[in-house]
Parts: sequence; structure tokens; C-alpha cells
Amino acid sequence: MHYYIVTGASRGLGEAFVEEILQKDHTVICLSRSINSSLQQVAEQRESTIRFEACDLSDTSQVLSAIERVLSSINFKAAEKITLVNNAGTINPIKKGGHANEHAIISHVNVNLLAPMLMSEAIIKEAEKYSVHTIIVNITSGAANRPIPGWSFYCSTKAGLNMYTQTVGAEFIEAKANMTTIAFSPGIMDTEMQTTIRQAEEEHFSSLEQFKDFHQKGMLRSTSFVAKTLYNLLKGPLDNGRVYDIKEFI
Repeated sequence: MHYYIVTGASRGLGEAFVEEILQKDHTVICLSRSINSSLQQVAEQRESTIRFEACDLSDTSQVLSAIERVLSSINFKAAEKITLVNNAGTINPIKKGGHANEHAIISHVNVNLLAPMLMSEAIIKEAEKYSVHTIIVNITSGAANRPIPGWSFYCSTKAGLNMYTQTVGAEFIEAKANMTTIAFSPGIMDTEMQTTIRQAEEEHFSSLEQFKDFHQKGMLRSTSFVAKTLYNLLKGPLDNGRVYDIKEFI
């Protein structure tokens, strides 16, 4: 049995990726704030198993509770492989330094950095006991590599997620563990996050017109294309700790 755990699975890239992996002998556990009934129908048609765990990833107590439920639902002794995809993310608040609400900042860091770390640590700890082949995928962004005015929190949390990926990957290599962790940058996609970006206040986000152009000129990739690319990547050998970019595959 191959177990997949996907956060932010009810829409966007998460939804597209889950639809890609819903296959026979796959059990997919989705963490999101809502249930996607269309994915449930696809799972039934393909004789796959899907389960939704309600969780607001900005709330640490909910994350910890959801992790316990996820771990208890996995038969680690019988598992052939476990793949965790830390996909959920937020762009808000889009604000210049000194203008964001402290609660919004805390929520942002919880979703983009703390939740993926907590999920990864829990899976690693449990999978190590049984030497289960484990892959951890952290969805990152090119914003991790350069400062974008208005995106200080997004750039910082994605940079932190990359470094976490690289460091844990180096540890897996040292330990010769049956585990791999990578980060994957999907580039600009046609998602609700892009809609949110286009609705930002120009006084806080000087690149607003550029992102509006991306949309108007049809430059946003479909989530299904990105999901297929990621799924194909996971089929092959992976470099532990590497940050992959979709541009490498197109």
C-alpha cells in the first residue's frame, strides 16, 4: 500500500495532484479546511481510497491533532511507501514591512513553515521505526531566492522551507536512510493565490501590474500540468535535499 498525505488538497495544485494520484492500491489522506466531493467521486471510480481530515493549518493545535489522526490511520508495518506533500500555502499578508497585522503574520508563518515542519517531523519519526520508504515534498517558490517588495513573509517562509528541506536531506544522506526530501517550485499557476495577488494594494506591492500581465497574456500554468510534472518527477530517482524547479522539465 502506498500512502499519500497531501495538505491543501481541496483546491488548486493540491486538488490537481490528488486527482493524479487517485489510483488502485493508493490511500490518499487529505488535510484541508473543506471536503472536495468531486475527488471522492474520482476515488470511487478508480477504486482508490481517500480520506479528508479537517484542519486549519494556521492553528497549531489543529495541526497537532490532525497529525495524531493521520498517524493512527496509517499501517506503517504494511506500508510500501509513504509520500507527504506539504502543498498548502498562503501569500497573505501582502504588506510592506511594518504594516501587517501581527495575527496575520503568525498565521502566515504557521501555514507556510511551521505546519510543513511539524508534518514532516511526525512522519519521519514514525516511519524511521519501520524503515518505510518515505518521500517528503515541500512545495516552494522562486520567491525563496529573491526579495520581492510586499512579500517579505512569503519570501522568508519559502526560503526557510528550502533550507529545512536541504538540511534534512543532508541528514538522510549521512544516515543512509530510506527517506528522501525535496522541494518543488511550480512557478506561476492559475490558482486562487494568483487572484489574491492581483487584488493586492499597489502601494504595498509594486509588482502588481506585472502579475496582472501574467494573467492577461495567458502565462499562468494549469494546475493539472504542474501536478502531472510533479507526479512524473516522483517516479524517478530523486536527489536528496534538492530544490527542483518546474522550468527544468519544460
